[in-house]
Amino acid sequence: MKSRVIVIICVIFAVGLIGSVVVLTSPAKNTVRITSKGEILYTIDLNTSEDKTITIPDGEHYNTVEIKEGKIRVKDADCPDKTCINMGWLSSSAMPIVCLPHHLVIEFVDADSGVDAVTR
Repeated sequence: MKSRVIVIICVIFAVGLIGSVVVLTSPAKNTVRITSKGEILYTIDLNTSEDKTITIPDGEHYNTVEIKEGKIRVKDADCPDKTCINMGWLSSSAMPIVCLPHHLVIEFVDADSGVDAVTR
């Protein structure tokens, strides 16, 4: 009886572990949305977007977002903790890039949103 319980627990653990790995390493979507204070600033298809840098002001503060070779990241910001910069390139829909002091969120979204270019 104890061995069955151990086997069941191991199976549940393995399924959970495999599911987590699949979610976190799944191929990234190609459309990202940049929002600030709940307002959509940009929707960008990384497959078709050219390499560029976008500065997003927040009052006297800013975030500089870099799009390069089909990837996106916060390159520079004047927030105190620089967590958004340290998050690196956006690679998974499970973990968006967030700058809490500036209320900025960069996240993957479904491509069927009806937008296939940059909007402002």
